[in-house]
Amino acid sequence: MTQRPYIVGNWKMHGTRAMLSEARAIDRAAQRHMKVEVAIAPPYTLIHPVHREAEQIAVGAQDCHEHDGGAHTGDISAAMIADAGGKFVILGHSERREGHGEKDALIRAKAESALAAGLRIIMCCGESGETRDKGNAVAFVKKQLKASLPKEIEEPVEKLTVAYEPIWAIGTGKTATLEDIAEMHGEIRKLLVSLYGEEAGSEVRILYGGSVKPENAAEIIGTAEVGGALVGGASLTADSFMGIAMAATESVEG
Repeated sequence: MTQRPYIVGNWKMHGTRAMLSEARAIDRAAQRHMKVEVAIAPPYTLIHPVHREAEQIAVGAQDCHEHDGGAHTGDISAAMIADAGGKFVILGHSERREGHGEKDALIRAKAESALAAGLRIIMCCGESGETRDKGNAVAFVKKQLKASLPKEIEEPVEKLTVAYEPIWAIGTGKTATLEDIAEMHGEIRKLLVSLYGEEAGSEVRILYGGSVKPENAAEIIGTAEVGGALVGGASLTADSFMGIAMAATESVEG
């Protein structure tokens, strides 16, 4: 089975109800590009409104708590996300790891909670510029990813997506070279095969994230083992986001 390219927009802390018009435009455009799978992760406050509007795209969350409920002021559980119409959750993003001090064990617990609630997970991993400069990027990312993923996932092809996001390329305008992307995605693929077996591990999609734009999306998504893109700022407007989806379509057709 060959998975369709997966193009996911992470709106981060952007978006009020005025952004629903962009979500509707993305959804309408996605209906014309069925060779790619399109999804967006808006702020919690917009998950249900976007879910109610969307016909084609999947809607998910940018994080979840590791517990199902309880005295956790200000937190959102995976079950709440599912109840609001969310289908997936992004976990382990560098902005959570760095800005909120999240460690691998916590991220694994969140992933287990999300899977138990019926959500798909997009597990992020990536190295700093300092780590790459020291030549330790591959070892660091593989260790981080292995420690963050649940040890067992039923139907990993359906439930798991990995997103490689070099921290130094997020929102900086910098992009890893195609050679660097291919090397890292290839190493992640080897890890997934070792964890989940040849059949499942070879089909789990690995996304690239880090200043992906319509101008560079086609060559990135056309790189070996790249199964799509996790898009930040360029996902906030339908024009730029669907430009990336169109590039992914071209990579499939080409």
